[in-house]
Amino acid sequence: MDLTATTADLAAAVADLVRLVPGKLIDPVLGGVLVTADADGVVFGASDRERTARVSCGALVHTDGRVLVPGKPLAETLRALTQERVRLVVEGSRLAIRAEGARFALPLLEVDLHPGVGVPSVSGGVVAGRHLATALATVSATASRDDALPIFTGVRLRAEGERLVLRATDRYRMAIASVPFAGGGELDVMVPATLLAEVGKQIGSVEQVRLSASENQFTLCWTETVVTTAVLDGAYLSETKLSLSGVDTVVKVSADDLAAAVRRVGLYSDVRGALAVEVRDSEVLLRATAQQAGEAEETVKATVSGGRTSPSFQSRYLLDALRPFVGQRVRLSVQPGMRATVVTAVEAGDVDLRYIVMPMLPPKG
Repeated sequence: MDLTATTADLAAAVADLVRLVPGKLIDPVLGGVLVTADADGVVFGASDRERTARVSCGALVHTDGRVLVPGKPLAETLRALTQERVRLVVEGSRLAIRAEGARFALPLLEVDLHPGVGVPSVSGGVVAGRHLATALATVSATASRDDALPIFTGVRLRAEGERLVLRATDRYRMAIASVPFAGGGELDVMVPATLLAEVGKQIGSVEQVRLSASENQFTLCWTETVVTTAVLDGAYLSETKLSLSGVDTVVKVSADDLAAAVRRVGLYSDVRGALAVEVRDSEVLLRATAQQAGEAEETVKATVSGGRTSPSFQSRYLLDALRPFVGQRVRLSVQPGMRATVVTAVEAGDVDLRYIVMPMLPPKG
Protein backbone atom coordinates (compact mmCIF):
# COMPACT_ATOMS: atom_id res chain seq x y z
CA MET A 1 0.00 0.00 0.00
CA ASP A 2 1.25 3.45 -0.89
CA LEU A 3 -0.71 6.71 -0.85
CA THR A 4 -0.29 10.45 -0.49
CA ALA A 5 -2.89 12.80 1.01
CA THR A 6 -3.46 16.09 2.79
CA THR A 7 -2.35 15.69 6.38
CA ALA A 8 -5.28 17.61 7.85
CA ASP A 9 -7.82 15.45 6.00
CA LEU A 10 -6.24 12.19 7.14
CA ALA A 11 -5.85 13.43 10.71
CA ALA A 12 -9.50 14.50 10.91
CA ALA A 13 -10.76 11.21 9.45
CA VAL A 14 -8.75 9.00 11.82
CA ALA A 15 -9.55 11.18 14.84
CA ASP A 16 -13.28 10.94 14.12
CA LEU A 17 -12.98 7.18 13.72
CA VAL A 18 -11.18 6.44 16.99
CA ARG A 19 -13.64 8.59 18.91
CA LEU A 20 -16.55 6.65 17.43
CA VAL A 21 -14.92 3.28 18.15
CA PRO A 22 -12.37 3.74 20.97
CA GLY A 23 -11.30 0.08 20.73
CA LYS A 24 -10.57 -2.60 23.30
CA LEU A 25 -7.36 -1.96 25.22
CA ILE A 26 -7.07 -5.64 26.15
CA ASP A 27 -7.12 -6.67 22.49
CA PRO A 28 -4.66 -4.88 20.18
CA VAL A 29 -6.50 -6.16 17.11
CA LEU A 30 -9.77 -4.52 18.18
CA GLY A 31 -7.84 -1.34 18.97
CA GLY A 32 -6.53 -1.24 15.44
CA VAL A 33 -7.56 0.78 12.40
CA LEU A 34 -8.09 -0.89 9.05
CA VAL A 35 -6.58 1.19 6.26
CA THR A 36 -7.90 0.29 2.80
CA ALA A 37 -6.57 2.12 -0.24
CA ASP A 38 -7.84 1.82 -3.80
CA ALA A 39 -8.63 3.97 -6.81
CA ASP A 40 -11.44 5.72 -4.93
CA GLY A 41 -9.18 6.93 -2.11
CA VAL A 42 -8.62 5.62 1.39
CA VAL A 43 -11.11 4.22 3.90
CA PHE A 44 -10.36 3.96 7.61
CA GLY A 45 -12.37 1.36 9.52
CA ALA A 46 -12.70 0.13 13.09
CA SER A 47 -14.74 -2.45 14.98
CA ASP A 48 -15.03 -3.66 18.56
CA ARG A 49 -17.52 -6.38 17.55
CA GLU A 50 -20.46 -4.33 18.95
CA ARG A 51 -20.01 -1.22 16.85
CA THR A 52 -18.23 -0.38 13.62
CA ALA A 53 -17.33 2.80 11.80
CA ARG A 54 -15.99 3.71 8.35
CA VAL A 55 -14.61 7.11 7.40
CA SER A 56 -13.61 7.77 3.79
CA CYS A 57 -11.02 10.30 2.74
CA GLY A 58 -9.63 11.51 -0.56
CA ALA A 59 -6.09 10.42 -1.41
CA LEU A 60 -3.76 9.84 -4.34
CA VAL A 61 -3.25 6.08 -4.20
CA HIS A 62 -0.05 4.81 -5.82
CA THR A 63 -0.50 1.16 -4.77
CA ASP A 64 -3.70 -0.48 -3.56
CA GLY A 65 -3.62 -2.30 -0.24
CA ARG A 66 -5.21 -3.15 3.08
CA VAL A 67 -3.44 -3.12 6.45
CA LEU A 68 -4.27 -3.03 10.15
CA VAL A 69 -2.29 -0.72 12.44
CA PRO A 70 -2.66 0.53 16.06
CA GLY A 71 -5.36 3.18 16.03
CA LYS A 72 -4.38 5.60 18.76
CA PRO A 73 -0.73 6.04 17.68
CA LEU A 74 -1.86 6.60 14.09
CA ALA A 75 -4.33 9.28 15.16
CA GLU A 76 -1.87 11.03 17.47
CA THR A 77 0.95 11.01 14.91
CA LEU A 78 -1.20 12.48 12.15
CA ARG A 79 -2.57 15.12 14.53
CA ALA A 80 0.95 16.15 15.59
CA LEU A 81 2.28 16.67 12.05
CA THR A 82 2.53 20.23 10.75
CA GLN A 83 3.54 19.36 7.19
CA GLU A 84 0.84 19.95 4.58
CA ARG A 85 1.02 16.51 2.99
CA VAL A 86 1.79 13.03 4.25
CA ARG A 87 2.55 9.67 2.69
CA LEU A 88 1.47 6.30 4.07
CA VAL A 89 3.49 3.42 2.67
CA VAL A 90 4.02 -0.19 3.72
CA GLU A 91 7.68 -0.95 4.34
CA GLY A 92 8.16 -4.58 5.28
CA SER A 93 6.31 -5.21 8.57
CA ARG A 94 5.69 -1.51 9.19
CA LEU A 95 3.37 1.21 7.93
CA ALA A 96 5.59 4.23 7.45
CA ILE A 97 4.15 7.70 7.94
CA ARG A 98 6.37 9.97 5.89
CA ALA A 99 6.33 13.75 5.82
CA GLU A 100 8.94 16.25 4.74
CA GLY A 101 11.94 15.72 7.00
CA ALA A 102 10.28 13.03 9.14
CA ARG A 103 9.43 9.32 9.21
CA PHE A 104 7.37 7.35 11.72
CA ALA A 105 6.64 3.62 11.50
CA LEU A 106 3.79 1.63 13.04
CA PRO A 107 3.77 -2.17 13.32
CA LEU A 108 1.37 -4.07 11.09
CA LEU A 109 -1.17 -6.12 13.07
CA GLU A 110 -2.69 -9.40 11.89
CA VAL A 111 -5.38 -8.13 9.56
CA ASP A 112 -7.02 -11.56 9.21
CA LEU A 113 -7.85 -11.58 12.94
CA HIS A 114 -9.89 -8.39 12.67
CA PRO A 115 -13.70 -8.85 12.42
CA GLY A 116 -13.78 -6.43 9.51
CA VAL A 117 -16.05 -3.52 8.71
CA GLY A 118 -18.90 -4.32 6.37
CA VAL A 119 -20.90 -1.92 4.21
CA PRO A 120 -24.41 -1.91 5.74
CA SER A 121 -27.56 -0.71 4.06
CA VAL A 122 -28.02 3.02 4.55
CA SER A 123 -31.60 3.36 3.35
CA GLY A 124 -33.93 4.94 5.87
CA GLY A 125 -35.10 8.27 7.21
CA VAL A 126 -33.29 11.58 7.07
CA VAL A 127 -32.84 14.24 9.75
CA ALA A 128 -30.97 17.56 9.61
CA GLY A 129 -27.54 17.24 11.21
CA ARG A 130 -27.88 20.41 13.28
CA HIS A 131 -31.27 19.33 14.63
CA LEU A 132 -30.03 15.87 15.61
CA ALA A 133 -26.86 17.32 17.15
CA THR A 134 -28.90 19.70 19.30
CA ALA A 135 -31.20 16.91 20.45
CA LEU A 136 -28.37 14.50 21.22
CA ALA A 137 -26.39 17.05 23.23
CA THR A 138 -29.15 17.03 25.84
CA VAL A 139 -30.77 13.62 25.55
CA SER A 140 -27.62 11.47 25.49
CA ALA A 141 -26.27 13.29 28.55
CA THR A 142 -29.37 12.28 30.51
CA ALA A 143 -28.76 8.55 30.12
CA SER A 144 -27.14 6.62 32.94
CA ARG A 145 -23.43 5.80 32.90
CA ASP A 146 -23.95 2.79 35.19
CA ASP A 147 -23.17 -0.31 33.12
CA ALA A 148 -24.80 -2.42 35.82
CA LEU A 149 -28.13 -1.04 34.53
CA PRO A 150 -27.65 -1.24 30.74
CA ILE A 151 -31.31 -0.55 30.04
CA PHE A 152 -30.78 3.04 31.23
CA THR A 153 -27.54 3.61 29.30
CA GLY A 154 -29.27 4.08 25.96
CA VAL A 155 -31.32 6.60 24.00
CA ARG A 156 -34.59 5.46 22.52
CA LEU A 157 -35.11 6.73 18.95
CA ARG A 158 -38.62 6.32 17.62
CA ALA A 159 -40.30 7.59 14.46
CA GLU A 160 -43.66 9.14 15.31
CA GLY A 161 -45.28 10.43 12.12
CA GLU A 162 -43.01 13.08 10.61
CA ARG A 163 -41.00 13.50 13.80
CA LEU A 164 -38.11 11.57 15.31
CA VAL A 165 -38.48 11.42 19.09
CA LEU A 166 -35.46 10.78 21.31
CA ARG A 167 -35.80 9.76 24.96
CA ALA A 168 -33.33 8.92 27.71
CA THR A 169 -33.42 8.64 31.49
CA ASP A 170 -31.24 7.68 34.43
CA ARG A 171 -34.36 7.14 36.60
CA TYR A 172 -34.06 10.58 38.26
CA ARG A 173 -34.61 12.76 35.20
CA MET A 174 -35.66 12.27 31.60
CA ALA A 175 -35.01 14.27 28.44
CA ILE A 176 -37.30 14.07 25.41
CA ALA A 177 -36.49 15.76 22.10
CA SER A 178 -38.49 15.78 18.88
CA VAL A 179 -37.05 16.78 15.48
CA PRO A 180 -38.37 16.76 11.89
CA PHE A 181 -37.85 13.36 10.23
CA ALA A 182 -38.41 12.53 6.56
CA GLY A 183 -38.97 9.20 4.85
CA GLY A 184 -38.15 7.09 7.86
CA GLY A 185 -40.95 4.57 7.98
CA GLU A 186 -40.89 2.45 11.12
CA LEU A 187 -38.02 3.06 13.53
CA ASP A 188 -37.90 2.17 17.21
CA VAL A 189 -34.52 1.30 18.71
CA MET A 190 -32.50 1.77 21.89
CA VAL A 191 -28.97 2.94 21.05
CA PRO A 192 -25.97 3.29 23.41
CA ALA A 193 -25.83 6.89 24.62
CA THR A 194 -22.03 7.04 24.65
CA LEU A 195 -21.93 6.49 20.90
CA LEU A 196 -24.71 8.99 20.20
CA ALA A 197 -22.98 11.61 22.33
CA GLU A 198 -19.93 11.39 20.08
CA VAL A 199 -22.08 11.34 16.93
CA GLY A 200 -23.72 14.56 18.12
CA LYS A 201 -20.32 16.25 18.33
CA GLN A 202 -19.46 15.33 14.74
CA ILE A 203 -22.67 16.21 12.88
CA GLY A 204 -23.37 19.80 13.90
CA SER A 205 -22.36 21.20 10.50
CA VAL A 206 -23.64 18.25 8.44
CA GLU A 207 -26.60 18.90 6.16
CA GLN A 208 -28.34 15.59 6.81
CA VAL A 209 -27.91 12.28 8.61
CA ARG A 210 -29.57 9.07 7.42
CA LEU A 211 -30.83 6.59 10.03
CA SER A 212 -31.81 2.97 9.48
CA ALA A 213 -32.37 -0.11 11.62
CA SER A 214 -32.44 -3.84 11.12
CA GLU A 215 -33.34 -6.52 13.64
CA ASN A 216 -30.34 -6.04 15.95
CA GLN A 217 -28.40 -3.22 14.31
CA PHE A 218 -28.70 0.54 13.95
CA THR A 219 -26.88 2.57 11.30
CA LEU A 220 -26.10 6.27 10.93
CA CYS A 221 -24.63 7.71 7.76
CA TRP A 222 -23.43 11.24 6.95
CA THR A 223 -21.01 12.66 4.35
CA GLU A 224 -18.07 10.21 4.35
CA THR A 225 -18.92 8.39 7.59
CA VAL A 226 -20.96 5.26 8.31
CA VAL A 227 -21.47 3.98 11.88
CA THR A 228 -23.24 0.83 13.01
CA THR A 229 -23.97 -0.46 16.50
CA ALA A 230 -25.73 -3.31 18.20
CA VAL A 231 -28.96 -2.10 19.80
CA LEU A 232 -29.94 -2.40 23.44
CA ASP A 233 -33.00 -4.13 24.84
CA GLY A 234 -35.42 -1.59 26.30
CA ALA A 235 -37.61 0.02 23.65
CA TYR A 236 -40.39 0.35 26.22
CA LEU A 237 -38.73 3.49 27.66
CA SER A 238 -41.40 6.20 27.60
CA GLU A 239 -42.54 9.24 29.51
CA THR A 240 -45.97 7.63 29.80
CA LYS A 241 -44.50 5.76 32.74
CA LEU A 242 -44.55 9.11 34.55
CA SER A 243 -47.64 10.95 35.69
CA LEU A 244 -47.61 14.34 33.93
CA SER A 245 -51.25 15.32 34.08
CA GLY A 246 -51.44 16.98 37.48
CA VAL A 247 -49.71 20.30 36.83
CA ASP A 248 -51.06 22.98 39.19
CA THR A 249 -48.32 25.64 38.94
CA VAL A 250 -46.67 27.11 35.85
CA VAL A 251 -43.60 29.34 36.11
CA LYS A 252 -42.15 31.28 33.17
CA VAL A 253 -38.64 32.56 33.78
CA SER A 254 -35.38 33.39 32.03
CA ALA A 255 -33.33 30.20 31.81
CA ASP A 256 -30.09 32.18 32.10
CA ASP A 257 -31.18 34.10 35.20
CA LEU A 258 -32.49 31.00 36.93
CA ALA A 259 -29.39 28.95 36.08
CA ALA A 260 -27.07 31.66 37.38
CA ALA A 261 -28.97 31.80 40.65
CA VAL A 262 -28.94 27.99 40.96
CA ARG A 263 -25.16 27.99 40.56
CA ARG A 264 -24.70 30.56 43.31
CA VAL A 265 -27.20 29.18 45.79
CA GLY A 266 -26.16 25.62 45.02
CA LEU A 267 -22.75 26.36 46.55
CA TYR A 268 -24.53 26.19 49.91
CA SER A 269 -26.47 22.99 49.32
CA ASP A 270 -26.15 19.96 51.56
CA VAL A 271 -24.26 16.78 50.70
CA ARG A 272 -27.19 15.67 48.54
CA GLY A 273 -27.08 18.92 46.55
CA ALA A 274 -30.67 19.71 47.59
CA LEU A 275 -32.01 23.14 46.62
CA ALA A 276 -35.53 24.42 47.43
CA VAL A 277 -37.48 26.40 44.82
CA GLU A 278 -40.23 28.42 46.50
CA VAL A 279 -42.75 29.75 43.96
CA ARG A 280 -44.21 33.13 44.92
CA ASP A 281 -46.57 35.60 43.21
CA SER A 282 -44.06 37.11 40.76
CA GLU A 283 -40.78 35.43 41.60
CA VAL A 284 -39.12 32.23 42.68
CA LEU A 285 -36.97 32.05 45.79
CA LEU A 286 -34.06 29.63 45.76
CA ARG A 287 -32.88 28.43 49.14
CA ALA A 288 -30.14 26.06 50.28
CA THR A 289 -28.57 25.28 53.60
CA ALA A 290 -25.83 23.00 54.88
CA GLN A 291 -24.31 22.58 58.29
CA GLN A 292 -20.77 23.07 57.00
CA ALA A 293 -21.33 25.56 54.15
CA GLY A 294 -23.92 27.84 55.76
CA GLU A 295 -27.05 29.06 53.99
CA ALA A 296 -28.04 31.09 50.94
CA GLU A 297 -31.16 32.39 49.21
CA GLU A 298 -31.81 34.40 46.06
CA THR A 299 -34.93 35.54 44.20
CA VAL A 300 -35.48 35.51 40.43
CA LYS A 301 -38.29 37.42 38.71
CA ALA A 302 -40.86 35.17 37.05
CA THR A 303 -44.39 35.00 35.71
CA VAL A 304 -46.44 32.62 37.85
CA SER A 305 -49.87 31.10 37.36
CA GLY A 306 -51.64 28.53 39.48
CA GLY A 307 -50.94 27.56 43.06
CA ARG A 308 -47.88 28.32 45.18
CA THR A 309 -45.50 25.46 45.82
CA SER A 310 -41.99 24.72 47.08
CA PRO A 311 -40.42 21.69 45.37
CA SER A 312 -36.79 20.77 45.95
CA PHE A 313 -34.33 19.48 43.37
CA GLN A 314 -30.75 18.35 43.18
CA SER A 315 -29.01 21.51 42.01
CA ARG A 316 -26.93 19.67 39.40
CA TYR A 317 -29.99 18.14 37.80
CA LEU A 318 -31.77 21.49 37.72
CA LEU A 319 -28.77 23.06 35.99
CA ASP A 320 -28.71 20.22 33.46
CA ALA A 321 -32.40 20.84 32.77
CA LEU A 322 -31.82 24.55 32.11
CA ARG A 323 -28.62 24.24 30.07
CA PRO A 324 -30.29 23.42 26.70
CA PHE A 325 -32.37 26.61 26.91
CA VAL A 326 -29.59 29.20 27.05
CA GLY A 327 -30.88 32.59 25.92
CA GLN A 328 -34.53 31.54 26.16
CA ARG A 329 -37.43 31.79 28.55
CA VAL A 330 -38.52 28.46 29.98
CA ARG A 331 -41.76 27.10 31.34
CA LEU A 332 -41.63 25.05 34.54
CA SER A 333 -44.75 22.91 34.82
CA VAL A 334 -44.80 21.91 38.47
CA GLN A 335 -46.87 19.08 39.92
CA PRO A 336 -47.69 18.83 43.61
CA GLY A 337 -45.87 16.59 46.04
CA MET A 338 -43.08 14.28 44.88
CA ARG A 339 -44.16 14.29 41.24
CA ALA A 340 -42.13 15.37 38.23
CA THR A 341 -41.58 18.93 37.01
CA VAL A 342 -41.36 19.48 33.24
CA VAL A 343 -39.05 22.13 31.74
CA THR A 344 -39.82 23.35 28.20
CA ALA A 345 -39.11 26.43 26.10
CA VAL A 346 -41.80 29.11 26.12
CA GLU A 347 -41.29 29.43 22.35
CA ALA A 348 -40.46 26.05 20.81
CA GLY A 349 -38.23 25.82 17.73
CA ASP A 350 -37.58 23.05 15.22
CA VAL A 351 -36.16 20.94 18.06
CA ASP A 352 -38.93 20.44 20.59
CA LEU A 353 -37.27 19.64 23.91
CA ARG A 354 -38.77 18.56 27.22
CA TYR A 355 -36.71 17.91 30.33
CA ILE A 356 -38.41 16.07 33.19
CA VAL A 357 -36.89 16.35 36.65
CA MET A 358 -37.95 14.39 39.72
CA PRO A 359 -38.06 16.35 43.00
CA MET A 360 -36.27 15.29 46.15
CA LEU A 361 -36.85 15.74 49.85
CA PRO A 362 -36.25 19.38 50.88
CA PRO A 363 -33.00 20.44 52.55
CA LYS A 364 -33.08 20.30 56.32
CA GLY A 365 -33.17 23.75 57.77
